[in-house]
Amino acid sequence: MKNSEFNFEYTVKRSGRRSSAIQITDDGKVLVRVPYLTPDREVRELLLSKRYWIEKHLAKIRESRSIWEGKYFEEKDLAMLKAWAKKDIPPRVGHFAALMGLEYGGISIRAQRTRWGSCSAKGNLNFNCLLVLLPDEVRDYVVVHELAHLKEMNHSPRFWAEVEKIIPDYRARRTQLKELGRPLISMIR
Repeated sequence: MKNSEFNFEYTVKRSGRRSSAIQITDDGKVLVRVPYLTPDREVRELLLSKRYWIEKHLAKIRESRSIWEGKYFEEKDLAMLKAWAKKDIPPRVGHFAALMGLEYGGISIRAQRTRWGSCSAKGNLNFNCLLVLLPDEVRDYVVVHELAHLKEMNHSPRFWAEVEKIIPDYRARRTQLKELGRPLISMIR
């Protein structure tokens, strides 16, 4: 939807959720997620209240795109990053799993455009090979995040409490992941 009072387009997604939220996707789309019965007036008010935050984040995405536009990882680059990640990430997983008192299944390393990590119901962990290009503290945040899913397979307050036990500044690291990771992940075809 384009509205003349905003310098950006947005899409409203209505669902059975209880609260409203604004999401900016990696490709610069603004999604406004609201409960089914939310009036358009409330959507507009939410957008107005978050207008500068939205515009700031869209500007960062445009800036990072202009720097990296047209640049992609070649297969040989991704193969090298995967080999590096296979040496780097498993010891980190072992270290943090011991700290958290957890056991996990296998670890796989992939080049993915949408995820930095995931945890299966069987306890298998998957990590993006691009993590090795990020600072250690960001990489550790992703490892702890995925390990915490072994206790809580959701993003509930209990889940975040598990992450916070090991990484008290996880919010700052999550922000850093979004800022530094967005241009990298856009370079995978």
